Amino acid sequence: MIATAARRSPSTSANRYPVQRLTLDNGLRVVLAPDRGSGVVGVSVHIDVGFRSEPPGRTGFAHLFEHLMFQGSESLPKLEHFHVVQSSGGTFNGSTHFDYTEYHELLPAGALERGLFLEADRLQAPAITAENLANQVDVVSEEIRLNVLNRPYGGFPWIDLPPVLFDTFANSHNGYGDFADLRSATVEDCADFFERYYCPANAVLTLCGDLDPDVAAELVHRHFDDIPYRPAPERPDFSEPWPDAVRTADSPDPLAPSPALAIGWRLPDPVADLPGYLAHLLLGGVLADGESSPLQSELVNRRALATSAWAGPGLMGPLDGRDPDVFVLGALHPAAVPSQHVVDAASEIIGTLADRGPSDEEVSRARARFVAGLFRECDATMARAGNLGLFELLHGRAELLGELPGIAGGIGAGEIAAAAAALDPNRCAVLRVVPTGEN
Repeated sequence: MIATAARRSPSTSANRYPVQRLTLDNGLRVVLAPDRGSGVVGVSVHIDVGFRSEPPGRTGFAHLFEHLMFQGSESLPKLEHFHVVQSSGGTFNGSTHFDYTEYHELLPAGALERGLFLEADRLQAPAITAENLANQVDVVSEEIRLNVLNRPYGGFPWIDLPPVLFDTFANSHNGYGDFADLRSATVEDCADFFERYYCPANAVLTLCGDLDPDVAAELVHRHFDDIPYRPAPERPDFSEPWPDAVRTADSPDPLAPSPALAIGWRLPDPVADLPGYLAHLLLGGVLADGESSPLQSELVNRRALATSAWAGPGLMGPLDGRDPDVFVLGALHPAAVPSQHVVDAASEIIGTLADRGPSDEEVSRARARFVAGLFRECDATMARAGNLGLFELLHGRAELLGELPGIAGGIGAGEIAAAAAALDPNRCAVLRVVPTGEN
């Protein structure tokens, strides 16, 4: 269904971030979130493709393609995108995740049309050439060396835990990529990937900040209407059975100064069961946030089994993907402490919380920290644009961003205790980082 002007969403007192939206003939979904007087605009594009969509033999391809999208187009030479944004006083970036790839610019309000032109231009015809591909394979390979191979705990836990917990290639492979897979990518592979996934019907464009919705809608039509329609690809079913036993693996790390471990459990579907997912998010806050939290006070301070500990949903942050997602409890611990002692103590702490439930104070504190963190993050225009676009893509409702505090406020001690009980110590994955360097 086509809307030639923005359609206003129902306004509720619970929705701190009201939006308007339109859909173009070519299927592009557009979210408009005016914030008059801010002086800036955030432009974000979310594409419904990420690590999970990579085929075997093409690990790291979604991330590699993200890099290619910054290498010019049929109308702009390489680096011109950078020059236009920076000369306008703006910033830009992109990132690849398990279920999506995003691109964004933060610009002065008067430069909105420039941002729209740039995003429409590369969505229309990026410069996919052998030269650009070879160059970006080198860039991504160096990024892997810098961020993973030459850094302590570089793949911990987001790269190394999934193959312990999951069985399918889609859910378990290394999204950063294998060097051989990256080098084997061809221009034809890239062209096919673009044709398949980078179509307007598979994308969400979000504009947030100091904008007039009617003017912004007109500019969107001006720059995006002539991108041809292509059907969005059907998203595969990435579900798989939950583990029925403890799975363990060791990850040698020559640069790690001390051992580490991560325990991973499957989570409720964040789209189909958002309250259940949020109960686990608040559970992470109860377990690990603040010096008085059980993991900090018991595991770190009193028993000295760990030097640091944390817990919560998401390998790349909470609410960042679809099902299946992972609840992670992580810890760094002294070499003299056997990793199993840390696992047993963590299981005991979780079991106690499941049995007694969190106190009213713990629940209140976890809610307050979650909501305060959400508001603090979304005070930044670009972060708000990104979150609105992400919720539109994953949940079909950008408005959900403003409803999260209310949903979290309805989750009580019983739901959090049930979430703790669901972290079955007999159905999880345990990844142990083993230092192998000379001390």
